[in-house]
Amino acid sequence: MKLINAIFPLAIFLSTNALASESDTNRMQGDLGLFANVSSSPIRGVSNSATLLPYAYFDYGRVFTRIDTFGVKTLPLGYGHLELVGRIKLDGYQATDNTGLKGIADRQNPVPVGIGTFQLTPLGGLFLYALYDVNRSRGNIYEAVYAAKFPLGKMAVYPQIGIEHYSGDYTRYYYGISAAESAASGYAAYTPVASTNPSLRAMLEVSISGGWFVNLYLQRKWLGAAITGSPLVTTQFSDNGFISIAYRFK
Repeated sequence: MKLINAIFPLAIFLSTNALASESDTNRMQGDLGLFANVSSSPIRGVSNSATLLPYAYFDYGRVFTRIDTFGVKTLPLGYGHLELVGRIKLDGYQATDNTGLKGIADRQNPVPVGIGTFQLTPLGGLFLYALYDVNRSRGNIYEAVYAAKFPLGKMAVYPQIGIEHYSGDYTRYYYGISAAESAASGYAAYTPVASTNPSLRAMLEVSISGGWFVNLYLQRKWLGAAITGSPLVTTQFSDNGFISIAYRFK
């Protein structure tokens, strides 16, 4: 957290100057549309969720969005930029009407903000993020994802491998059980440490016509021992997938 807090004001300053230096020729470059998302939760008694959401993966000058991550590019860095970022992350859950979580308090969704970079190298894309939850957990999230691209005519396949690290504060808030919750629920008190969670992902992109594309995305994330050891957790992995239709602006 200390490192993020030290860099965050500098990143804000750099992003302000970067936006001020952009010309009036900015235009949207990327994809905009809709996607249907399905995700599973490892939490006891929490059902899979299915939602229809806007799909956005584009740059507009220095401003960008990458589905669940958005932000502003600041100084050039390697094959990309140092970025000031935020993320939509839905790790919270309601325990009130869940009989399997009787006596457990609700967990609010995190609000992760921090720094990151997207490095588009000759060997593929590398995403790096260091985030801090400014909401209830006050924990850190670190993530690295490598993505390759294999064109197949009007299609392209993007295999990806990633690793995500949650600090102890983050895992304790979402997967821990306090002494008071233990007394109310009957579950043993649990104080998890930090957790590292690897993942495999793949996206299939299909060009339809006239600038329209369909994307199919699948992800499996294996949860670390600090998470799977929680009495609140009933599985060793979580899955996510979506199908989208989007128009590509050039």
